[in-house]
Amino acid sequence: MKAILLAMMLLASWQAALSADNSGPQTFHGEISDSSCAMNVHSLSASHEEMLKRKTTGNTPAECARYCVKNMGSNFVLVTKKDVYHLADEQKAEPFAGEKVVIRGTLDKKTNTIQIATIEQEAAKPTR
Repeated sequence: MKAILLAMMLLASWQAALSADNSGPQTFHGEISDSSCAMNVHSLSASHEEMLKRKTTGNTPAECARYCVKNMGSNFVLVTKKDVYHLADEQKAEPFAGEKVVIRGTLDKKTNTIQIATIEQEAAKPTR
């Protein structure tokens, strides 16, 4: 009887762990950036600010992100207010470099990577 109870508890724990890792599609809001700027590799502000001041990587966040991906070994990432997420399909993100976007996808919590289902430019908030 104890063995059955133990087995049931282990199964329940295993199922809870699986469901926590595979939470299904989520919606993420943020900016498409490059990993070097977003993770302070060549930035102190987790942004393109320093690189744009030097005028060596372009004049806009989009140009900077594309330059860093193409020439500095960076990857496209999603930067939110709290986190930086890796993107499983960077080709889907490239057209949105430097832009605020909404991504619908599945997050792999172990690798902090979003599998993109859809990506679109975030609608501008109306001004009053």
